[in-house]
Amino acid sequence: MRRILIIGIGPGDPDQISIQAIKAMRSADAFFVIDKGIEKIDLLQARHDIFTRHLQDLPVRIVEIEEVERDRNPTGYREAVDAWHEARRQTFESHISDNLQSHECGAFLVWGDPSLYDSTIRILDQIVAAGSLQLTYEVIPGISSIQALAAKHKTTLNRIGQSIEITTGRKMAEGFADNMDSVVVMLDAENTYKRFADQDIDIYWGAYVGTPDEILVSGKLKDVADDIERIRADARRANGWIMDSYLMRRGGDAKI
Repeated sequence: MRRILIIGIGPGDPDQISIQAIKAMRSADAFFVIDKGIEKIDLLQARHDIFTRHLQDLPVRIVEIEEVERDRNPTGYREAVDAWHEARRQTFESHISDNLQSHECGAFLVWGDPSLYDSTIRILDQIVAAGSLQLTYEVIPGISSIQALAAKHKTTLNRIGQSIEITTGRKMAEGFADNMDSVVVMLDAENTYKRFADQDIDIYWGAYVGTPDEILVSGKLKDVADDIERIRADARRANGWIMDSYLMRRGGDAKI
């Protein structure tokens, strides 16, 4: 039976890949790599750099899968995501069937950790449930961009006795809840943090964390919000895309 490994490879620093992940990579016969287009060619190159660094002289068989287009401005968000997942399931299933023999092991390399804002586990679940392709899969955890962000800013995610929420820019736009102390925001395309610049909030922001292009900003949100917006815009113009996240925390002293 075909075997699939879903391997978390961290946010970009090859040194942050775990020994377990390296062992898993070295056991794979083929790697299924998602091609997200010319704008994100650096992500594809980063995976090749990981192969060179950690697999050394082992032969590497790479199967590139063109990313399925997704509606970024749907009238129904959940319906659009379900449709995207179904299209991805069909694409993944086809590539696995065509490029992996029944006795072989394939691997998907997932940025950060596979459990956090990534659909690969769900897609493999759907393939198994459909029953048209027999396979088993395992998940190897990775360092998430959230962990790397906190480490780079030399801070903790939560304060003593307090909780932390992890959400998206789309959900954060609904408001900073009264009982919310610390929140990590990912996938924010609209600079949602600026909506809270009139409040006493500290922010720890990072882009391309763990890569040579890493950018970090921290301070009182009211003091640095415009700087972050400008830096984000400059990075988008330079690279064509941006991969960032941030931690917001009520009150207290930010580390600058």
